Amino acid sequence: MVIVLKQSTPPDELEQLMYKLRSLGFDINLSQGENYTVLGLIGDTTRINENQIKANPYVDRVLRVQHPFKRVSRMFHPEDTIIDINGHKIGGGHLLMIAGPCAVESRDQLLTIAEAVKQAGAHLLRGGAFKPRTSPYSFQGLGEKGLQLLQEVKEITGMPIVTECVSDETVDLVAEYADIIQIGARNMQNFSLLKKVGQTNKVILLKRGLSATIEEFLMAAEYILAEGNDRVILCERGIRTYETYTRNTLDISAIVAIKELSHLPIICDPSHAAGKWEMVIPLAKAAVAAGADGLIVEVHHQPELALSDGAQSLKPDKYRQLVEAVKQIAAISSVTI
Repeated sequence: MVIVLKQSTPPDELEQLMYKLRSLGFDINLSQGENYTVLGLIGDTTRINENQIKANPYVDRVLRVQHPFKRVSRMFHPEDTIIDINGHKIGGGHLLMIAGPCAVESRDQLLTIAEAVKQAGAHLLRGGAFKPRTSPYSFQGLGEKGLQLLQEVKEITGMPIVTECVSDETVDLVAEYADIIQIGARNMQNFSLLKKVGQTNKVILLKRGLSATIEEFLMAAEYILAEGNDRVILCERGIRTYETYTRNTLDISAIVAIKELSHLPIICDPSHAAGKWEMVIPLAKAAVAAGADGLIVEVHHQPELALSDGAQSLKPDKYRQLVEAVKQIAAISSVTI
């Protein structure tokens, strides 16, 4: 249930109403903007008499939430959430550009790519230290050594770090180094991991699962917010369909739907969606045109030698072309990049 209060509601009246609702056993999600105050009730609201709530002279209207997700719902939080990562903003008209290699391979490799993508216009550096792979024989990442290299390159370039956490046991370790903790598609419904990162103060980048519905995706985000961490960025990275030409099928409609359903920012990963570098730029442009709040793109200066996902990685000059194309679309859409 959502209770929308009038602009003229005095602070003491708001406190009294919240105290009464909490005494009835509800958790309250308070959202306040310039022109509204919204109380989102968490709990069994079927026993509430709506007419009694509406009788309060400061209540504008009472709405029933039909979706199972609450805290991520735009009904609970009408305005876009804006997240600041070391001075770089996302959401509410701010477009965030994240780029880097799929996996951290060496200091020289990471630094070369980081300097190239920063010069091209990327704000944050991505790189996997822990790599969950389909095959147990594939490169699994450098682990903590990879995190240390990310930290070193961050100190050199000033770029905040995005890196994946793959297990409950490594959350604290990854949090020591990362500015954004990524939860990959394979872990989208790893609920113990979602709860664990929800207890950190780090920004969480949550990728959509391989076959997850939009509702399942948002419910996964709900797990994180329910633990107290509301700094969540969603990521559409393509879903598994019957099509085999591309690695996955990019669901552009999910970006539009989530912007309607949720206040959380959503970015797009065209690299994993396509699995083919030549398709990354067109898909990136489509995602931004559809309203995505940012892009996370895989870039490698020597993709033919990459230890992971070289076929979908752009070379630095191609990434520069992508950024320039996105800037033109952003200008039309009045988005800041």
